[in-house]
Amino acid sequence: MISPITPKLTLVGAGPGDPELITLKGILALGKADVILYDALVDKALLKHATENAIKVFVGKRHGCKWNPQQDTNKLIVEYALKHGHVVRLKGGDPFVFGRGAEEIDYVQQFGIETEVVPGITSSIAVPAYQGIPVTKRGVSESFWVITGTTSSGQLSRDVQLATQSTATVVILMGTRKLPEIVAAFRQGGRENTPIALIQSGTTSEEKVVAGHIHDIEHKVQASGIGAPAVIVIGDVVRESPKLMEVYREAISV
Repeated sequence: MISPITPKLTLVGAGPGDPELITLKGILALGKADVILYDALVDKALLKHATENAIKVFVGKRHGCKWNPQQDTNKLIVEYALKHGHVVRLKGGDPFVFGRGAEEIDYVQQFGIETEVVPGITSSIAVPAYQGIPVTKRGVSESFWVITGTTSSGQLSRDVQLATQSTATVVILMGTRKLPEIVAAFRQGGRENTPIALIQSGTTSEEKVVAGHIHDIEHKVQASGIGAPAVIVIGDVVRESPKLMEVYREAISV
């Protein structure tokens, strides 16, 4: 007798890039999946945790290139769940940190499909950590902001302007192409000498980093060739990194 199909969606955070940073619960979910829909920033090595018969579908969007509009992905989740059963939506970082996971949950639940969320390690903390940058440190930073660099309208988030007035560490995701605007906002707030770092493809073998201050970071980024996807970290904690101390030692001696 053929078992009836029980549709289910599990959102799984794959972590910031290094495939070893996925959680054990995420790996177990992949092993139970009938279908896996995965993003561009997900390391394909993670697909090895799936069964041989699992259907694997790429639904990624990268560098502003929309391979699948979000509404198409939402529909695919429902179609595969109703036809095959357990769908794992494998998303980079954490599904609920600028991952549009909440939107997918909202859409799927309209069809009475069971949903589950497996949190992932977010790049906003892990990528700086791999470079030795603590987003908080006693006596240096007592809080941190995580802000999207580009809103749904394509504009720089207004929260960046507010963040320039705070002593908190500021972590900006999806903001590489908005760097001139980010720099201008911090300059306007009198923060020209604030340390800043851009980390491209963090936690992966292609990781690149450039560090400096608000007043010179645009020149350094241009010279380094760093681009998206990158995490931007702004604040005094950047100079606390053992890996970046030489940058700031040179700056002091100049």
